[in-house]
Amino acid sequence: MRGVDDGVTGDAVRGAHAVRGAEAHRGDAHPGSVHPGEARRGGVPGRVTRTGPLAPSADSYDARESYDAPRGGPYGHGSYDPHDPYDLHVPYGPHVPYDVIVVGAGVVGTAIARELARHPLRIAVVEASDDVGEGTSKANTAILHTGFDAVPGSLEARLVQDGYRRLTAYAAACGIPVEPVGALLVAWDEDQLAALPGLLEKAKRNGYEEAALLDAAEVRAREPHLGPGALGALDVPGESIICPWTTPLAYVTQAVRAGVDLHLNCRVEAVEAVGQGRSAGSAVGAGSAESAGGTGRAGSAGGAGSAGGTGRAGGTGGAGSAGSEGGAVSAGGTGSAGSAASAGSAASAGSAGDTPGAAPPPAGDLHTLTTTRGPLRTRYLVNAAGLHADTVDRMLGHETFTVTPRRGQLIVFDKLARDLVRHILLPVPTALGKGVLVAPTVYGNVLLGPTAEDLDDKQATESTAEGLHRLREQGARILPALLDEEVTTVYAGLRAATEDDDYRIHARRGQRYVTVGGIRSTGLTASLAIAAHVTELLADCGLDLGGPPRDLPPVAMPNLGERFPRPYQRADLIAADPEYGTVVCHCERVTRGEIRDALTGTVPPVSVDGLRRRTRARGGRCQGFYCGPEVRRLLEDRGRPEGR
Repeated sequence: MRGVDDGVTGDAVRGAHAVRGAEAHRGDAHPGSVHPGEARRGGVPGRVTRTGPLAPSADSYDARESYDAPRGGPYGHGSYDPHDPYDLHVPYGPHVPYDVIVVGAGVVGTAIARELARHPLRIAVVEASDDVGEGTSKANTAILHTGFDAVPGSLEARLVQDGYRRLTAYAAACGIPVEPVGALLVAWDEDQLAALPGLLEKAKRNGYEEAALLDAAEVRAREPHLGPGALGALDVPGESIICPWTTPLAYVTQAVRAGVDLHLNCRVEAVEAVGQGRSAGSAVGAGSAESAGGTGRAGSAGGAGSAGGTGRAGGTGGAGSAGSEGGAVSAGGTGSAGSAASAGSAASAGSAGDTPGAAPPPAGDLHTLTTTRGPLRTRYLVNAAGLHADTVDRMLGHETFTVTPRRGQLIVFDKLARDLVRHILLPVPTALGKGVLVAPTVYGNVLLGPTAEDLDDKQATESTAEGLHRLREQGARILPALLDEEVTTVYAGLRAATEDDDYRIHARRGQRYVTVGGIRSTGLTASLAIAAHVTELLADCGLDLGGPPRDLPPVAMPNLGERFPRPYQRADLIAADPEYGTVVCHCERVTRGEIRDALTGTVPPVSVDGLRRRTRARGGRCQGFYCGPEVRRLLEDRGRPEGR
């Protein structure tokens, strides 16, 4: 097994599972603050913009200073060093192109940006919503998958296995909550029982050797609250639960500190791509999400629209297959860069924008993105648009796949239900997905779901009485006592299903363009591996990475999990800063100090939901009934001078 090079140092990984100490919850080391050593060497961190035109102006709050004069920068850096490849020393805006723009700030888009930030490149992420991880990435089952049940030999299998190792180490280094609770794939009838040996064999073919078959008595001993009729199970001890909210926030924090620009509320409405004319699309209504820069409807021959529709589903966006030297390679291919497009791939070499062996276009050719906040230009383009990856792909002249939104509804039960379940309880999977599960969360709750409903509407994230009724019926069989517990909340999200059962990626050398799409429930796990894979594809398309990747300084993310002590439990933090002893949200035990840190973060929230994903405030039993006014006041008061 080759080593994992994702910029996480050995020292950072060691001590991973210990509480990170006071610095993880002080304002000077929270993701909100930037240390001199954590910004791009010789330069400044990237910008996080949410309003106003993208072009800098003299009175713009985020405009950089003159680039003709040496500068110390706001964090004590020295003057511009022309010999330092990481001091890019250039302005931004419509007249200055980026090297790469990533469309979509979900868990995969932010992972790609983070990986690219390890190279001396000018990178931007554009996102239609007002926050990162706002769509599919915020509403999933939050499982760190081993990849035991992936299709052997598929791109998904390879990237999930690699991503599992990478994200396990990364989470440990950054303080992202992970609990290795393991999973039981429970058989409830003879047909399902007969399928378990085949699933065990599939796990072995995927390189996972720790799975084992359990008989009915062993299953009952492991999970005494299971409903009657469990005949056996496949034990998968490596499956874990993880915080899906902190993960993309950690990625984007590192990326921005390393110089990546993040443009939020920036819906892509049209693309004039390298090698083709303008493809325009009308934006689709409010509520669009992480999938990227905006949604659109067909308006020109190549398909129109822009990335970024809604989605809050049980999966995250991800990427595809190995790129070929001259043509597009689609999901399912596992060859290395430079191989020919495999048979049966959705986009073969020579499709729009590519010819076999084609050289990349001249360096002066640029993609021009028309956004709701003005134009942006880039040499290379990555489409990590989630639910709308197919729409953006058509804007570039390709019709290789169609995303069907697959709604997953889930029920969250109160923390008092946590003792009822010890493992992730999985059903034997079907063609529609992994089925309805019961799983603990790192926050101390219990999840039941998701449903799997193929829809036409990419904004249909509402819960339905019928869907919740079906979940309760299935939950009654799996864990009967669970239905006696209080429900904290329900939610629904959309996964990006396609015609294929593998990730979809198209590397277009002739257009300097990579599509990342068709990722369902495993995208969170695979995100770092997808990012490394996409970076390789960009290099195959002609992007000069400027040498081997550098390590990024680690970030210390605030602990949102119940496994380790929270700030309100830590006398050392409270002694140093009494704000960590002032509880604002009593259901989730969130302190004023944690809320303050989040509001001064590198990518601060602008909504109460965004604040909840950073702190858990308003996420408990009362859903903000008691703490809501105070939380909103703190949010609205951020940045005001003291005394006002």
